[in-house]
Amino acid sequence: MNELTTYKEFFNEIFEAINKAKYKAYKSLNRFHIEQNFEIGEIIVENQEKYGWGKSIVDTLSKDINKIIDGVKGYSPQNLWRMRQFYLEYKDKPELLELTYKIPWGQNLEILHKIKNDE
Repeated sequence: MNELTTYKEFFNEIFEAINKAKYKAYKSLNRFHIEQNFEIGEIIVENQEKYGWGKSIVDTLSKDINKIIDGVKGYSPQNLWRMRQFYLEYKDKPELLELTYKIPWGQNLEILHKIKNDE
């Protein structure tokens, strides 16, 4: 085997290790993101029930979050409502919730949309 072939194999092995690590990090980050969205939904629901807050609290919450976390997307009133819906849909279905961690948030939203439209 010549040096060029040996180097190509070496390079491919390193490149594969990098890609595996990136994929593993993505999966971990995705799970964290979904768990966070579930928790935010739970907090919204619990506080609306506890204090009798209506829909406007989500608009206020969104504005206040976006003042503090400048430039971060994802905390619009619509997204906060989606997090709330996500929590309500999966709070009593731990086996399904576990599956939601394996797919991106956007795909989870598509599933929620489909569920809502089929009801």
